[in-house]
Formats: sequence, structure tokens, C-alpha cells
Amino acid sequence: MTCVLAIDIGGTKLAAALVDEAGSVLCSATRPTPRTDVMSALAALITEVTESGPPPVAAGIGCAGPLDLATGTVSPVNIANWRGFPLREEVQKLTGLPTVLAGDAQCFALGEHWLGAGRDSASLLGIVVSTGIGGGIVLDGAPLLGPTGNAGHVGHMSIDPYGERCECGGRGCVERYSSGPNLARWALENGWSPSASSADPAAATRTDQAGTVETASTKEIVGAAQPAGTPEPAGPAGAAGPAELPGPAEPAGSAGAGRTEVKADARALARDAAAGDAIALAAFERGARALAGMIASTAAAAEVQTVVVGGGVSAAGKVLFEPLQRALDDVAGLPFVRAVQVRQSILGVRASLAGAAKLAWRLHPPHT
Repeated sequence: MTCVLAIDIGGTKLAAALVDEAGSVLCSATRPTPRTDVMSALAALITEVTESGPPPVAAGIGCAGPLDLATGTVSPVNIANWRGFPLREEVQKLTGLPTVLAGDAQCFALGEHWLGAGRDSASLLGIVVSTGIGGGIVLDGAPLLGPTGNAGHVGHMSIDPYGERCECGGRGCVERYSSGPNLARWALENGWSPSASSADPAAATRTDQAGTVETASTKEIVGAAQPAGTPEPAGPAGAAGPAELPGPAEPAGSAGAGRTEVKADARALARDAAAGDAIALAAFERGARALAGMIASTAAAAEVQTVVVGGGVSAAGKVLFEPLQRALDDVAGLPFVRAVQVRQSILGVRASLAGAAKLAWRLHPPHT
């Protein structure tokens, strides 16, 4: 049986799998990302996976950025000792395989296009809305990577040239309005405080769509895709859908003995919005409108037909997607822009690993 090695690298977890040409996982493993000596942990993970199955013919890597495809180097924000780290070369030396690299959000888009919510679409924009906002574009079945590998970085598209200054140094970036921490920040600045009903004692045991924790076996990472367009609900670890929304872990107040502390983050904001809190609803309306502006602009420029939204904030469900559709209906004008379909991710944390596998299959097409 022919397979490829897929690798997904984030600030809190490493994942690897052997994946066949149909997208089925033959074997897989995950482990936490260590604070130091990440490459040794990754090497052990790769060895564990490759010793458990047939020899792979190529390797695909999805990694948090920034990255530089020309040199094959990465500088993930959440991996402090990887700055200009030659990841592609190191994996190629370790495995002896032809190796291809892309950003994790680009792999998310490619994975959803191959096996997820975008399977019936020729062109797709994938958006990961979490602590930040990442993105990737697939045109005619091929990922759009760009000269340095940073194409599709839609979180830093400006939707307001007179808007707020972003952490990146730009002005009016989508991320400043629509990421989990910025949704909560704006709500707090406008008088919101989480209600007691926002407490979620089970949150610590659940899985973050953005890849922060994964306790479920990744043997289902690729092979169990649902029908395209099926929304993925939040759920406990091991469920198909995203369960956590990211945000600043700011207490709304001191918790009394025996009480659950309520964090003023995007999780609490989503729960309060679902309960009808006016400020929480306004925060999601504001964030959704920024996302809609970015989606309409991207569709006008690249004629994407489908937008798949994942990341922790997508777990908010209709609290996010209903105002997003309303805003898109308002800001989109041209018929081909208005025709864009917005869908929720159905692969969740599995999408980036699926995309890494597809990258490898593009490098070494089946039956060659």
C-alpha cells in the first residue's frame, strides 16, 4: 500500500500520520510541543509513525508561521527557539523523503478542499478564526502559496484604512476586529462582563479547534469526513467539531470558594451572545462584518466559490455565522461575489494534517 507522511506542527501540539491516496489514516500519533528541542520530539514522533506502517513515498508539512518557502525555513510565533529554522531540510534529512512545506492555515484550506466542507468546490478560501486569523486559498485544486509561502494571509487584509492599529503594525486589519481575543477586548471596552452562566467547568477537558489540545486518537483525522457543508458542532475531546473558542484568560472577578471562575474570553462572549446579551451580540456583529468585508474582497480578487471557516471562534455557530451571512449579503455587490457559499469546517483539528498529506500527494502523485 502506498502512503505519504503528513506532519502538522503547532505551538502546543505535534501530529504525524501515514495517509493513503484516498485520505485514510493508516497510523498516527500526537504529542505536546516541548518548550525546547522541538526537533528531537518531532523526530521521535516521525519514527513512531513510520515504524508502524508501510514506507511513505513523500512528506508534507503544515507549520505555524511565519515561514519562507524559498529557503524552507520557519519562525513560528509560539515556538520561541525556531527562528529561521530549516524545517524542510531537517525533515528531508531525517526521513530521506522528498518533502514539501506550507503554512498550517494553507493546509487547513487544502484539507477542507480535499476531504471536508469544500470537496465540491473548484476554488476555496479557508479561514481559521482563533487567537489570530489565518487563511489559505485553493484555486483549481491547487494551493496558492506565493513566492515566500505567505499567500492567503487574509487576517491582515485591511478592511478599514482609517481603522484601529493592528498588532502587526498595519491599520484596519481583519484580525483586529474578528479574532477571539479582539472580540472579547472590544466587548469589555464597551461594558460587557461575563454572566455567571458563562462559566464552563468542562472547558479544560475539551479540544481546541485551533490545535491547542488534542486528546482524541488521530486515527480519525482524515478518514471520517462528513458530507460537505455539514456544520460541525462544538463537543468534547474526540468529537468531530471545534469545542473551544480562544481568548484572553482574564477573570471577570475573583471567584469565591467552590465557584467556577468566569473568564472574560471569547468562549464566555459566545455563550452570552447566544443567551441574548446585547453587547456580546454587538461584538459578534462587528467581527462578522469585518470578516464579510475580507471575504467579499477576496472573492472579487480571486473568484473563490466557497469559504470554509474553522478555528475556535467558529464553535460559536449561528452567533457568528448568521451575522456573517447578513453582512456578506450587504457588502457583496457583483453576482459572482454574492454567489459565494460560506460553510463551517467539518474536519476541525484534522484539516491541517489532511492538507499536509495532500501536499505530499501533489509532490508524489499516486501511481507514479
